[in-house]
Amino acid sequence: MSIPLVTCTRCTAPLPGDVFNLPGLAPCPGCGQDLQVEVFPALFQSFAPGQTGEAIMEESESSCFYHPQKKAVLPCDACGRFLCALCDCELDGQHICPSCLETGKRKGKIKSLQNHRVLYDSAALALALLPAVTFFGACLTIFTSPIAIYLVVRNWNTPGSIVRRTKIRFILAVIFASLTLLGWFLYAYLIFVLTPRHAHLH
Repeated sequence: MSIPLVTCTRCTAPLPGDVFNLPGLAPCPGCGQDLQVEVFPALFQSFAPGQTGEAIMEESESSCFYHPQKKAVLPCDACGRFLCALCDCELDGQHICPSCLETGKRKGKIKSLQNHRVLYDSAALALALLPAVTFFGACLTIFTSPIAIYLVVRNWNTPGSIVRRTKIRFILAVIFASLTLLGWFLYAYLIFVLTPRHAHLH
């Protein structure tokens, strides 16, 4: 199978394969114009002698990258490969090929395929409550309570559990953390403001 001719858009000179899919610009061998040529890997796909695909397409139609004998219906939104109806994986309004879907799942690039998430609401509630109910941890609430409030503010709109649930843990974390900080403020006020000055001297 011969490789289709790719020509320069300015001088129509044929372009060699060493200027395809480069990270930067390359000069045209005919006119010297800087250009960038991106071609699908299917352009270089070779077939065994005598092997032909099933002729079910018109000459003007494109073929699927994974099934050359089938008509392409749309390109992959991630890599641009042409896909037939069998290879089209629709996800959140995007059309993705099986290879990009698997790569995105493996590398965690497709958020809709997440199978676990950090439960910031549970973490904030734990920081607000757990130190307060332990003997030695009560002293740490002056540090953990602000952290709990920060987690709530920072992650209020962050996607939570994959299983949908309410914001109640965030709300409780803010309430308990705020009450704890208020307690620390009142304690400091009683010690340093209301306690008579001579009590500090003795």
